[in-house]
Amino acid sequence: MLWVPAAIVFDMASAATLPDPAPVPPPPPPEPQAIRACLAPTLAAEFDREWETVLDRVKQSMDLADLHELLNKWRHTAYLEIRDPGSYYRLLAKAEQIMRTGGNPDAVPFEEMQALIRQRQTR
Repeated sequence: MLWVPAAIVFDMASAATLPDPAPVPPPPPPEPQAIRACLAPTLAAEFDREWETVLDRVKQSMDLADLHELLNKWRHTAYLEIRDPGSYYRLLAKAEQIMRTGGNPDAVPFEEMQALIRQRQTR
């Protein structure tokens, strides 16, 4: 017989009362309209500015690599914003705080992080 830890065993009736986890939305396709539709107005304006800059560069170089890079970058940003609205600006604020103060007040000391990694590896 298979041994199952007591912490994993639960009553099926109680499982029915657990809320369904929220479905994770898919990332937008790598298309400008789809990406832009996921962005708040201020972020969409930033996307538009970068889009125009990259289009001008692509017209001159006739190389689409910059355009693909832009769509990839903003696709990730749009997906992050779908899952956690406002996260982009929180990230920028955090980066500004770190640059201004010279450190991250929320950071874990390196030695603590190494100890945590070692602890998890021994499980």
